[in-house]
Amino acid sequence: MTGAFVYDAVRTPFGRAAGALSSVRPDDLAALVMRAVIQRTGIDPALIADVIFGDANQAGEDNRNVARFGALLAGFPSSVTGVTVNRLCASSVEAVIQGARAIESGDAKVVLTGGVESMSRAPFVVEKSAKPWPGVGNQTMWNTSIGWRMTNKALPTHWTISNGAAAEKVAHIWGISREAQDEFSVLSHRRAAAAWAAGAYDTEIVQVPGHQLVRDEGIRDDTSVEKLSSLKPLFATDGTGTVTAGNASSINDGASAVLLAGEGVLPGEPLARIAGRAAHGVDPDDFPIAPIEAANKALARAGKTWADVDFVELNEAFASQSLACLAGWPDLDPANLNVHGGAIAIGHPLGASGGRIVGHAAHELKRRGGGVSVAAICIGVGQGLAVVLER
Repeated sequence: MTGAFVYDAVRTPFGRAAGALSSVRPDDLAALVMRAVIQRTGIDPALIADVIFGDANQAGEDNRNVARFGALLAGFPSSVTGVTVNRLCASSVEAVIQGARAIESGDAKVVLTGGVESMSRAPFVVEKSAKPWPGVGNQTMWNTSIGWRMTNKALPTHWTISNGAAAEKVAHIWGISREAQDEFSVLSHRRAAAAWAAGAYDTEIVQVPGHQLVRDEGIRDDTSVEKLSSLKPLFATDGTGTVTAGNASSINDGASAVLLAGEGVLPGEPLARIAGRAAHGVDPDDFPIAPIEAANKALARAGKTWADVDFVELNEAFASQSLACLAGWPDLDPANLNVHGGAIAIGHPLGASGGRIVGHAAHELKRRGGGVSVAAICIGVGQGLAVVLER
């Protein structure tokens, strides 16, 4: 079996809900990063065996296979196929994993992976009645941006608590204080701001024409523990709540792309090799801690241990989730987690976030001249994914 390598990775700056990118369709965001990879590498798009893109929503303009539409809008030949995958928050990590498997098995030589999400443009929907003439009555309208909707009543109710309530549960079980969460969040903003200022993201960013951003729109230089401590908990109103809008990721828009190929298939030196990957499942209300075992499994499959890991890119859905994962990885130095900030500052456009963490890990390995990195992400409904990269 051949190895699968990351040859390039790009992303847009991530916009805030109703912010700079909110007027851009998700299929156009997808096409933009797809086209950018081709322009940067100079490869013939006809070489791409498949486009695999993640998208968690798919209820609006991203319906009917946004991967295929993105490729067509990018100007790829119609012979280049596309498939959209959905593993919620980890959809673009799933895309990378599926692309790597296709290369390693010999089914493909070049696969373009990534993901997109416009949470600003996700529509409101109503259920369709089974009756041809439902008559007059009220309908429930659902916001498709995030969260449970049209939930099956057969599921245990404690499984279907909100993601924020699950983050509160994790904070309680793992003994993670409000102060620790706010301190972690401030550090995320400071690291992200410093990284942008130092040019750490320059090699992977592509701007959306007419919607240029100097950096990810959610980064707040002026935040502090004092400011965050003034925010009210959102998911527990009995005085015990710790999870707020300030120590959780936000609603965002953006796209990412990761170009995969076998060794020597494309010109130039690859950024990194995909050395291992794994998924792990837990009860839905325990979803924040699923990356712990996903990363452990991925390292084992790569023939690595935590002693081999130089840094980790963990998607920061919540500060409590990130701190619980740190506690679950006792051999990881906290200084090596999200060295350039994470989703609490950068943002979390669901389908695009996995491509961001995998892509940034690959670029950072090149900057360091080699090493081992883990990209890990938690997933609503109780799953985690992790990928090990080495250079």
